[in-house]
Order: sequence, then structure tokens, then C-alpha cells
Amino acid sequence: MTSRVSLRACHGPDEYPHLVAIWRSAVDATHDFLAEPDRDEIERQLAPSYFPQVGLTVADVDGSPVGFSGTAGSGLEMLFVHADTRGSGVGTALLEHALDAGVTTVDVNEQNDQAVQFYLRRGFEVTGRSENDEAGRPYPLLHMTLRATVS
Repeated sequence: MTSRVSLRACHGPDEYPHLVAIWRSAVDATHDFLAEPDRDEIERQLAPSYFPQVGLTVADVDGSPVGFSGTAGSGLEMLFVHADTRGSGVGTALLEHALDAGVTTVDVNEQNDQAVQFYLRRGFEVTGRSENDEAGRPYPLLHMTLRATVS
């Protein structure tokens, strides 16, 4: 990557539409298992329900937002990188920032093998599985924990 990734706190609700657009780009590129009505419902809930519940960190490249993560306590609740920027170190920068802040767990869609492999390569291991996502939809989740914290 020739451009430097800079991380910052989200500017607040005025920035949410841009983060939703990043989310949509990332999901369209990686979540082919997600039914369109489910994807649309999740998208509608991002700004009013999901974003306010997490600490949002935004990744900028050349002054433009290209990815974000959301944390709550020791959990990484979301990490999304615009499809045009995937593989350029943005996700790694966001994850390292979250780890520095004390994140030790993440839930990942089992069908999103790229994400599962991303976390496995960075020291997480599968410590559990749920048949449905947090809203009861039929998308299995893998519960992953940072190896150093697995007892």
C-alpha cells in the first residue's frame, strides 16, 4: 500500500451514511450467503440501532474513510473495509487498534471464510458456534477468542 492508513474516532451521526456505504460495499463483496431482505434489514438498522451501541473507529486513506470498526468492551462487534480497499492493510490496522484497546473476542459469520481466515491468521481461535446470528437469522456464527486469552 502506498498510502498511509490513519485511524480516528467517528465524527458522529453525521458520518453514519458514509459508514453505511462502506458496510454495503464490504457486505456485497464478502457476504454472498446473505439473503437480500436480511441484508436490507441489517442495513436499515446500522445507523439507528447498531452504531450507537459501539465505539466506532474510522480508517482514512488520503483523507477519505475506507473502513471502520466497532467495539464494545472486549468485543469486536464489527469491522468492515470498502471493497475497493480490501487487502491493503486497512482491516489489519483497524484490528490492531482494537487489540491495543483490549479486544479479545469477535463473532464471525461461518460462511464468510475470508473473515474467518483473517482472524485465525491474527491469533484468534474458534471457541464456540451458534446456529443463528444475534437476531435469530439462519447465519451460523463462530465465536472467536484471541489465543493469549483462551484458558
